[in-house]
Amino acid sequence: MRVSVVALGKIGLPLAVQFAAKGHQVVGVDINPKTVEQVNAGQEPFPGEAHLAELLAETVADGRLRATTDYADAIPGSDAVVLVVPLFVDENTGEPEFGWMESATRSLAEHLSPGTLVSYETTLPVGTTRNRWKPLLEEVSGLTEGQDFHLVFSPERVLTGRVFADLRKYPKLVGGLSEEGAKRATAFYEAVLDFDERPDLERGNGVWDLGSAEAAELAKLAETTYRDVNIGLANQFARFAGQNGIDVHQVIEASNSQPYSHIHRPGIAVGGHCIPVYPRLYLWTDPEATVVRAAREANLGMPEYTVGLLEGAYGDLTGAKVVVLGAAYRGGVKETAFSGVFPAVEALKARGAEVSVHDPLYADEELQQLGFTPYALGTPVDAAVLQADHPEYAQLTPAELPGVQVLVDGRDRTDPARWAGVRRIVIGRSVSQ
Repeated sequence: MRVSVVALGKIGLPLAVQFAAKGHQVVGVDINPKTVEQVNAGQEPFPGEAHLAELLAETVADGRLRATTDYADAIPGSDAVVLVVPLFVDENTGEPEFGWMESATRSLAEHLSPGTLVSYETTLPVGTTRNRWKPLLEEVSGLTEGQDFHLVFSPERVLTGRVFADLRKYPKLVGGLSEEGAKRATAFYEAVLDFDERPDLERGNGVWDLGSAEAAELAKLAETTYRDVNIGLANQFARFAGQNGIDVHQVIEASNSQPYSHIHRPGIAVGGHCIPVYPRLYLWTDPEATVVRAAREANLGMPEYTVGLLEGAYGDLTGAKVVVLGAAYRGGVKETAFSGVFPAVEALKARGAEVSVHDPLYADEELQQLGFTPYALGTPVDAAVLQADHPEYAQLTPAELPGVQVLVDGRDRTDPARWAGVRRIVIGRSVSQ
């Protein structure tokens, strides 16, 4: 098949490589000329994605994959077009910002050939595929969906850093606007993906047709919103436990020993492109979802709560030298989307602290570009807040933070045995160790 992938980002590029590695002719289109240049040179534009470098080099070298900035070059004659263009959410209003996706959709539609399958993989509010993208594609292309082309929604369900493994591990969900469109989408994804055996799934691993685009849209929002709600509940338990002399981590371990309980871990923040964002997309279409709204608010309040724990243990933070450990939103991933580092730094500055930031994945210049004062291990500090659970921090000791009096470990990552003599506070535990 000839396949086009629109937007060669951290999900789109691995997808394009996956499709090409299965023997198909793939053209990726991206508005960034530098990204296109790097892809055509067989060089990954971003580090950290397992197996991407070698597979990209291989598929470019043998002619199965190339990139362009020109939709007129990429789209005509494609059997399938897959869009993975970012969708943003306004931080203040929660409104989806469709601008980039609308621009990409218009450009695609201008060059859409009859017979093409169009699949949106970017997470969308329920009803968007049918009510926004179908009319726009038809208007600009002059073609009729269901007759001249087919439109489906098939959400990406992968995490950056392990995209290829996740593509094999999880069922590929599809939802069409017609029965024929769903059939074509099922055949397409069966031809471009491989699936691990999953005896735990009654339905088996593979492509799952959910019956409608709306069902597929909701499935993606539901699985991510569930995690946000679960973490919000864990954070509520943690705050209560910490105030009442209870170790919430033991409580969660005990609760989860029973097969119907799956409580997540509490922590300083919920970050990334998915969990903080998709519940807001859900709320946009279901504003009466009080449980979802309460969980989102509970999680948004955790950085401020964590800094409050530091203030309670240390005292007045005016003039105190405080380092925030971890700029990334989660350990081992070089990404700051909705990272807790931003509200944590702001909360510390609001209390008069002199704040610096350390992250083993970021150079000083990169931290400065993010608006932070870089911290070098070995520099004297008064206190520290651990924000990202990088593996390196498990080995951290007070000797690397000379003068530190209080450590608030927002991820329960550090080793208490290494922190003798320093007041160490973990969210959900009432005692310092």
